[in-house]
Amino acid sequence: MNAWPKYPLIYEINTWVWLGELARKSARQYTLASVPDSEWDQIASFGFDAVWLMGVWERSPASIAISMRNEGLLADFRLALPDFLPEDNVGSPYCVRRYMVDQHLGGTEGLAIARSKLAERGVRLILDFVPNHVAHDHLWALEHPEYFIQGTQEDLIHDPHSFVSVNSRVYACGRDPYFPAWEDVLQLNAFNAGLRDVVIATLNDIADQCDGVRCDMAMLLMNTIFHRTWGDRAGRVPEVDYWLQVIPAVKKKHPQFLFIAEAYWDREWALQQQGFNYCYDKRLYDRLEHDTAESVYLHLCADLPYQEKLVRFIENHDEPRAAATFTDQQARAAAITFATLPGARLFHEGQFEGRRVRLPVFLRRRPDETVDQNFQKFYYTLLEVLRSQDFQEGEWRLCERIGWPDNDSYLNVVAWCWQKNTDRHLIIVNLSASHSKARVRLPWTDLVGHPWQLSDPLQTRVFDRSGDELQVSGLYVELEPWGYHLFHCERNWSS
Repeated sequence: MNAWPKYPLIYEINTWVWLGELARKSARQYTLASVPDSEWDQIASFGFDAVWLMGVWERSPASIAISMRNEGLLADFRLALPDFLPEDNVGSPYCVRRYMVDQHLGGTEGLAIARSKLAERGVRLILDFVPNHVAHDHLWALEHPEYFIQGTQEDLIHDPHSFVSVNSRVYACGRDPYFPAWEDVLQLNAFNAGLRDVVIATLNDIADQCDGVRCDMAMLLMNTIFHRTWGDRAGRVPEVDYWLQVIPAVKKKHPQFLFIAEAYWDREWALQQQGFNYCYDKRLYDRLEHDTAESVYLHLCADLPYQEKLVRFIENHDEPRAAATFTDQQARAAAITFATLPGARLFHEGQFEGRRVRLPVFLRRRPDETVDQNFQKFYYTLLEVLRSQDFQEGEWRLCERIGWPDNDSYLNVVAWCWQKNTDRHLIIVNLSASHSKARVRLPWTDLVGHPWQLSDPLQTRVFDRSGDELQVSGLYVELEPWGYHLFHCERNWSS
């Protein structure tokens, strides 16, 4: 397969749930080896460049037992799945027992068949890698205790939620420094040279089976953060940062292998410099949900080389469903925003149908929900628009928007455009709950002297405008709350 596209469209699938629903529809069991071709065809028909099969690695019986004693988790399970049964808990996919494909999902052979089916359709495969921790019953805990942050009996007595005894040794539970420890996982020591070597070997094995990895909580392994979290327990700080050692070693054998960082705390730029091809843009998500349009505009003023290596999204398995987070119209404006910006664009299975229940990753099934057919049609049309060459290979520009002395509602409007040869699109969104007006200046220099046609396939509307007016005054727009335009811009040769 050729090199990755510059702005890949990625589709996240909860593998265990997805296969279970295929089985329910046809009253037979499915693994990754036996998924009907029609399912792969449908995924490919959306125009995705990659499928992220979330949660394929072998899960931990120890994790299941621990989670079944956690009343908070059990409450979450029952909230998402009112008829929850103990057998619905198949364990967290981020509590990895072995980096082997779970036999329930088809094992290594099943994954190879699924990858081949995707590749036949020009679609790549992304899997998970969890660098920060492993399950209690991972083989390393038995054979290589030096790979872990260890504790003492005193730690275990005074903080039993952060330390655990496994195989007569006390280990620290995995953690993010801003939250309580995760009791079902053991904390790996990112400073241990032996661990780094085995991680490189593990990732090379994973890279033989897929085309890229999404690295869970990637910033936790950075030297500065790891030292701040674990201090002297981790030992001497290595001269070379974790990812600066790991990523080049893997890419030496697999040059086209893609690394995606789940990243927070404004560490995106640093992780890009350490070798990640793309990093989560959680900041955009937060601003779309909570902040002003002006905050989004300022976010998009960042240097383009940085923006081109961000993963844009409005939902994934860690976030609430977009349909439950935003109002209907707001969700559409947010979708148009993330999907038409430079960078990778991540869509979540169920997002198109307007699913509202955020499913805990432990569960093998989810409740039935009615498909929002209007929402589905909107997304299908949006995906069709994204196939245009300018969205894939074109030049992106943020547009200036201006207003009037007695009306500053233009600050609610954000606009940008794409161009590749004659393919051009102009996107304008009102990211507020107020009726807003603005003039949008287009950066194209060949507008004068020609009539232009602006067609919006999402709203089946067409506008004719003078190139002279567009050049001199800009495009006048009035937008309802959370209103939008996704214009395909063409010179009108018939006039």
